[in-house]
Amino acid sequence: MPITPARMPLFDHLGELRRRVTIVVVSLFVTAIIIYFATPALIEILIDPIKEFLTDGKLTVISVLGGFSIRFKVAFFFSVIICTPIIIWEIMAFFLPALNAKERKWVVPTVAAMITLFFLGMLFCYFVILNTAIGWMIGQSQEFAGTINEASDYLDIIMMFEIGFGVAFQLPLVIFYLAILHLVPYKNMREQWRYVYVGLMILSAVVTPDASPVTMILMFTALILLYEIALAVARYVIIARDGKAALKWSREDYDQHELDKI
Repeated sequence: MPITPARMPLFDHLGELRRRVTIVVVSLFVTAIIIYFATPALIEILIDPIKEFLTDGKLTVISVLGGFSIRFKVAFFFSVIICTPIIIWEIMAFFLPALNAKERKWVVPTVAAMITLFFLGMLFCYFVILNTAIGWMIGQSQEFAGTINEASDYLDIIMMFEIGFGVAFQLPLVIFYLAILHLVPYKNMREQWRYVYVGLMILSAVVTPDASPVTMILMFTALILLYEIALAVARYVIIARDGKAALKWSREDYDQHELDKI
């Protein structure tokens, strides 16, 4: 997938954007069509963590067209997962010409990290979160009502959880670049951890589709760990590249340091 020149007329940039969007859309569409025929098996995989809460371990479709729409949504969901490397690469490749040679060396590691973190978030959700979250939500109605295992309802919640955790797990990458690019001084992020933790708690409440305090706490704990790991890696990179004094630098300090080296 070629990288375009940095300097192009506006309409050429728009044409390049259209080309990359077309690649993404066609990839998603073709993959979804192929996956559609395997959706029954994929749905079984999706509901496996919560089967204990389903009557006879099965979902219920309550409309004539329900089966088709559900299979299409599941096919598109897995299409997004499979095409994630393509989507991320096309986004990065569009902006790549604007980066200088020094910045470009981070592109491949960044793409790899984004993909890895996305899948780690989804795996964490699948193996740790789903059973607890769905169990808590169902438990809220058990004392006064039965629960219909409506397929669309269950699968929509599961897919929202998976995507939400995949996106939330991009946090360490954001923190890492804020630190090493000195957009936010490392020293500030380290010293103002209380405010950061409150922000992470709010984020945890936003990205979890249910109102379960258990789910929010699990997400909050995971984000704290990711935040601390990202800061530790950023600290190592900053010291190795610019020295320990650079931990206090602002962006202006970093730019001046780069100019002094010329």
